[in-house]
Amino acid sequence: MVKPLGLLVMAYGTPHNLEEVLPYYTHIRRGRAPSEAQLADLVGRYQAIGGVSPLTEITSAQARGIADSLNSDGGRPVKLYQGMKHIAPYIEDAVAAMHADGLDEAIGIVLAPHYSHMSVGGYQKTAREKAEQLGGPKLRFVNQWHLEPAFLDVLTSRVQEALAACSNPEQAVVVFSAHSLPERILEMNDPYVAQLHESGEEVARRLQLKHYRFGWQSAGQTGEPWMGPDILDLLRSLKEEGYEEVVSCSQGFVADHLEVLYDIDIEAQQVAKELGIHLVRTRQMNDDKAFLQALADAVRKCERQGVEE
Repeated sequence: MVKPLGLLVMAYGTPHNLEEVLPYYTHIRRGRAPSEAQLADLVGRYQAIGGVSPLTEITSAQARGIADSLNSDGGRPVKLYQGMKHIAPYIEDAVAAMHADGLDEAIGIVLAPHYSHMSVGGYQKTAREKAEQLGGPKLRFVNQWHLEPAFLDVLTSRVQEALAACSNPEQAVVVFSAHSLPERILEMNDPYVAQLHESGEEVARRLQLKHYRFGWQSAGQTGEPWMGPDILDLLRSLKEEGYEEVVSCSQGFVADHLEVLYDIDIEAQQVAKELGIHLVRTRQMNDDKAFLQALADAVRKCERQGVEE
């Protein structure tokens, strides 16, 4: 009997309750506790979306969906493990569990479409180092899946759906956004920006969009320059250019969580309202079956290649 292939689904993670915000935030800050003001700001954001983020449940549903697709396609069976970057179960815990279960091989995939050395690369480094420390399993990784046909199909349909909610879709502008990263990635030959343009441009081509832009959101407060323009500044610029309707497509995010439910639904909507702009957000992927099939397809491609893709 063939041993199952380990499926390591990695994601950022989120606090399960407000009491976990401090240790979570401290972990993000590499062991440095936030100031009282920083902590209060983050807690306030969670309170504004209802106290907790639905991300934990969504991430679990996504992971199960990918595994279910793989275990019903007639290929090698997979055994699912979930690892979070900033909260238990951590990536290291998942790798240790795979090792304890005697798995020889595993494929890791991060629930983020676009590759950056600072984001997806960091998840992979953590998993790889733990596996090397333990002496297994052998890990391969899906580096990016932003051009998976099934993913682009769903992304395109979501933008089309949002445009249909506009009064004048032909004159609306679509803003493709993703999580900002420090500007120093530009000096690292990092593919992140190019990949964001690749997926956004493909959607624009499919829908023959006349008006679309690229923006950034959710930049960290680290004292160094982050990628811009921020979506809030972009909204102000679009208003000056005469746009009255904007579709926000947070293509770099695949679930309803703080960066969408607060940064777009509350913060960006507030700015849009002040500007007199009608802002429509595309629905997130969450546990959409067609979307999860795209990730399962990416895993199988990685498996067939037998090397890191």
